[in-house]
Amino acid sequence: MKYPWIDEYLLAKPSVTKDLQAEWNWIRYQIGGKLFAAICLDDATGKAVYITLKLDPAEGEFLRRQYEDIIPGYYMNKVHWNSIKADGSVPADLLREMLEKSYQLVLSGFSKKKQKELLEGEKNDAV
Repeated sequence: MKYPWIDEYLLAKPSVTKDLQAEWNWIRYQIGGKLFAAICLDDATGKAVYITLKLDPAEGEFLRRQYEDIIPGYYMNKVHWNSIKADGSVPADLLREMLEKSYQLVLSGFSKKKQKELLEGEKNDAV
């Protein structure tokens, strides 16, 4: 995978958990039990194929027009979710920005009280 830093980057965020969704062969990153990013693995090789994340629909659509390696969410709601080819040409800085936006978007869906708890919470790695 072209972006080996993703795991460390995401797990450094407050209250992020990581697990393997075996049925889908996805490594999932969640906050408060809600998915904000996933690494979709090839069933045969176990190598990363897509990095899937949530974005504002207008931004996701804009980025899909700019980069051929950003596609509608693989096995996800195609309006809100986007998948980035793991060996594609999306700049690392842009991917990092997209992952941050996905984290913030999902975090903002919680109540202010829950957001505060999550931001002050401990990191947890279930894998």
